Amino acid sequence: MTVALVALLAVLVGVTLGLLGGGGSILMVPLLVYVAGVPTGSAITTSLFVVGVTSLAGLIPHLRRGTVQWRTGLVFGAAAMAGAFAGGLVGGHLPGPVLLGGFAVMMIATAVAMLRGRRAGSVAVPARSPVRTLLTGAAVGAVAGLVGAGGGFLVVPALALLGGLAMPAAIGTSLLVIALQSAAGFTGHLGAAALDWPLTLTVTGAAVVGALIGAHYAARVPAAALRRAFGWFVLAMGTFVLLQQLPAAALLPAGTAVGALAVAAAGCALISPRCPLRSIGHTAAGVP
Repeated sequence: MTVALVALLAVLVGVTLGLLGGGGSILMVPLLVYVAGVPTGSAITTSLFVVGVTSLAGLIPHLRRGTVQWRTGLVFGAAAMAGAFAGGLVGGHLPGPVLLGGFAVMMIATAVAMLRGRRAGSVAVPARSPVRTLLTGAAVGAVAGLVGAGGGFLVVPALALLGGLAMPAAIGTSLLVIALQSAAGFTGHLGAAALDWPLTLTVTGAAVVGALIGAHYAARVPAAALRRAFGWFVLAMGTFVLLQQLPAAALLPAGTAVGALAVAAAGCALISPRCPLRSIGHTAAGVP
């Protein structure tokens, strides 16, 4: 029953990855740790393998639609591979709670940046120099390799907000980058943790099916809606993972505080016409 549940949830992870160009590893690590009972170190290594293979599968429909920017993806991906390999070497020697806690904080920060976007009417993002692209790719890859993430939750915002790519192109290109840096991160982590290969291959197969489904429907969803969905999704998952790392005594107060903030935010957005939350996801309407 546990394997069947994990496989079913892996399909949903694949759908998220194919549809949004990220989020696969955000879900995969908690899925393996909390549902499958895999130790954190092995879960991180397994996640990199699953997400890398799944990204390659999800890339196929995007290639057919022409939403992959090869030059940007390869330059960004090459730098990300170097960063992911180094991050993987370091991450294999850090405690699991530290990795997951850092992972959650990075997810929340990225989600906020994605939801804020750029205000309509702002100056368009200039073309990035190869040096800046390399540096950004290396930084994203290092974080991805360190925490066992494919990096889509960082790559998509980087390509959309900093690289100026339209959201469909950012999603398609991110899958190429994720596949490259997942391979590098997996290599860096491989010697530090043992893998349950039957479970790994089962989860990979299920996630590939989901990725093909998600990529098929990605072209039918408006770009602005994809960006908002991605931001809120990452914010929710980051909050969940962060709460899981807190001591038991702090969990209830923290959960209560998060719930109160959520209720207050919802009330503000629904009741007050001047609430700044109404503009989240809309002030950047001019952003692809």
